[in-house]
This record gives sequence, C-alpha cells and structure tokens, in this order.
Amino acid sequence: MPEEIDNGALRAVLDWLDGGPSPERPVLRGAVKESLAAVAAAAPGRSVEVRVPPYGAVQCVSGPRHGRGTPPNVVETDPRTWLALVTGRLTWVQAVEEGALRASGTRSGEIACLLPLS
Repeated sequence: MPEEIDNGALRAVLDWLDGGPSPERPVLRGAVKESLAAVAAAAPGRSVEVRVPPYGAVQCVSGPRHGRGTPPNVVETDPRTWLALVTGRLTWVQAVEEGALRASGTRSGEIACLLPLS
C-alpha cells in the first residue's frame, strides 16, 4: 500500500481484507484513490484505464493515447478486490478466475506486473 495512507486507516483496510469489519467510507475511498495514484505514477501514460467504482479511475501505461468513448484497454474491479490485489492478498489470476476482475484489451494485463504495490 502507498505510504501516504495513515497507519490507522491502513490497519482498518488490512483488517477488513482479512475478514474484519468494513472501514468507514472515507477510509476506503482514500485507500483506493492512493493506490490508483501509485499505479499511475509507476506506469505513466494513457493507454490503459483502471476503474474501481465508485471511488476512482486512472489512465496509465505508456502507449497510444485514448481520446473518446470506451477505451480499448480497461481493468475494472470492486474496491475490496482492488485493495486485495494491491496488498498481495489476491493474485491477478485468482481475481480473473473468480470473476472479480474484468480486463479487456491487449494491454490491460500490464497492470498485473505492477501488483502488489510495495
């Protein structure tokens, strides 16, 4: 997880991923947004869009820029799955096999190489 999230919030998110109570919405939103920002910083660009509704989306990975409509390379998942991926509690393959992560386009798999975040 990115270092910007405070220790209490990080603990709440990790406890939730391990089966504990759900963190407050602002904590969850912050964790998703910070982790999306970290992915975008690690792979700057605009050829893949990563979506974690309802909290955020980023474009990343260098290559052809997408302008309008639905991008050709999209990764989309829910907040719990995303945070499990970025913390290493779930692998990309597991998330895809479970149907918890949708990845379309030839470049979307490049996000898997960035996870988990360190």
